[in-house]
Amino acid sequence: MSTPTSSVNLHDARITYDRASLAESDLTDDPLTCFHSWFQELTDAGLEEPNAMVLATADASGVVSSRTVLLKEANEHGFVFFTNLNSLKSQQLVSNPRASCTFPWYLMHRQVNIIGDVHLLSRADVEGYFHSRPRASQLGAWASEQSSVIASRAVVEGRFDDLVKQYGLTEADGTIPVPPHWGGWLIAPHSIEFWQGRPSRLHDRLRFTATSAQARTNDRGDWELQRLAP
Repeated sequence: MSTPTSSVNLHDARITYDRASLAESDLTDDPLTCFHSWFQELTDAGLEEPNAMVLATADASGVVSSRTVLLKEANEHGFVFFTNLNSLKSQQLVSNPRASCTFPWYLMHRQVNIIGDVHLLSRADVEGYFHSRPRASQLGAWASEQSSVIASRAVVEGRFDDLVKQYGLTEADGTIPVPPHWGGWLIAPHSIEFWQGRPSRLHDRLRFTATSAQARTNDRGDWELQRLAP
């Protein structure tokens, strides 16, 4: 049996990265400030969902999985996202509380790569964010048993319809409680790399590495800046 192939010649699928360069002097001594600066540039450039990040997790035996999630806060403690606590990613984070994430900002030929320890958010933080979501998204958190096997899409749609009848779709219908299986995670970085594509694949890579316990909790500790080979 022959192996199907793409009609696209992937050997020739490439572009030249020539939009910008990255020097040590372009960055401050605080990687979070640098992240916010780049994030603002992407937002100003009109990039759709600049807060989309590829999150990689692994279980206790080292089996890795990845998916795209949305960053919902980047503060002095780290990078925050929310999800179903029964999902595969959450199960892996419980057994192996470390993660990496990549912001693939192709429009500007940039990436930010983060590695860190992961901590479960408090219920107060989770409830505060949950009630800021669109009401339909709140109902969606109840409707889906994320990562579980279902017979068809109709299963989820049926649950959602039942929840609409129970809670309604307007604020006047009352507050929707936060599902006990829904929560948030904080990635406390110990490595943050800023990657800028350059011609001839001689990319600029500048990495901040935490050099103290304070930095590892992102509490304004010390960071070492190093240039990596492309």
